[in-house]
Amino acid sequence: MSKLKALGELWNFMKVRKRFWLTPIVLVLLLVGILVVVSQTSAVAPFIYTLF
Repeated sequence: MSKLKALGELWNFMKVRKRFWLTPIVLVLLLVGILVVVSQTSAVAPFIYTLF
């Protein structure tokens, strides 16, 4: 299953079941995941680690 298809199914689930309160949770999880990936592979990592 591709990532875009999984995101589409998640959106359809939220739309049909009226679970729009899940949107901020999903967005925060995605942003934290992106931050973790970027912090491991860049020269900015020491500065990001000081935030936590």
